Amino acid sequence: MSEASAALRVGIAGIAGRLGRVAADAVVEAKDLELVGGVVSERTPLDEASYVRSLDDLLARAGIDVLLDVATQPGSERWTRDAVAHGIPVVSGSSGWSEATLDEIGGVAEKLRVPALFVPNFAIGAVVMMRVAAEIARTFPRAEIVEMHHDAKRDSPSGTAKVTAKKMEAAGAAPVVIHSVRLPGLVAHQEIIFGSRGEMLTLRHDSLSRESFAAGIIAALRGVRRLPPGLHVGLELVL
Repeated sequence: MSEASAALRVGIAGIAGRLGRVAADAVVEAKDLELVGGVVSERTPLDEASYVRSLDDLLARAGIDVLLDVATQPGSERWTRDAVAHGIPVVSGSSGWSEATLDEIGGVAEKLRVPALFVPNFAIGAVVMMRVAAEIARTFPRAEIVEMHHDAKRDSPSGTAKVTAKKMEAAGAAPVVIHSVRLPGLVAHQEIIFGSRGEMLTLRHDSLSRESFAAGIIAALRGVRRLPPGLHVGLELVL
């Protein structure tokens, strides 16, 4: 089998956005992946020949093996639903999802035997931070999170902070308070402050550019099809 025929065919929803462009470059650089095209919203000009308005348009042009969703809402939910309905594995790194919507799409994905992966943060360091935070919470059960993002981020608190808090509380932490900061100049940053009698411990991760998400995106695209049917949460599942 040739390298071209063996390549995993990838479509990207939200390809014209900042993270979408980073993802597209990463897919093009990966020898075992092939970028088929991207879906964009009505607000985005069809400047590139590979840009289309819907998943159906993309499928009519070429088959895809996995969809990467890095679009904003409400397009993100629509395109992820469409991918699952077509039996296409999907990786979603979009923000602003409700628990009810995740449960709904997860139920459909399980019924149709389609694996789907929701990734709150594609940075490998952020995955390590969440794992370490859960371990620290066993000894330091009192902690608060300060998460800081660019001022265009729509959801607050971030998905990363909510998942981190959930993992910490499952490990025995008291309910974790989350503080959100939205300012220009920021990308994605999270600080977890643990406090105990007479001492403090601080754990912090910084994404200084969106290129920090590229390795995680590629790992998710390569790994999602090996997951069981249904919706799964966390990049660590494919690392």
